[in-house]
Amino acid sequence: MSVTGICHVCESAAARHTCELCGQAVCRDHWRSTTGVCLACARGTGGEM
Repeated sequence: MSVTGICHVCESAAARHTCELCGQAVCRDHWRSTTGVCLACARGTGGEM
């Protein structure tokens, strides 16, 4: 899903995706397209960095 706003993780880059697990908006650097989740969820931290 595409979104607009600021990345929840780095708080500087434009958010382009929404994590399917935690719902946070994230930039392409913090998005894992293979799983559809943000970097935090991919690491098992549930959206908390």
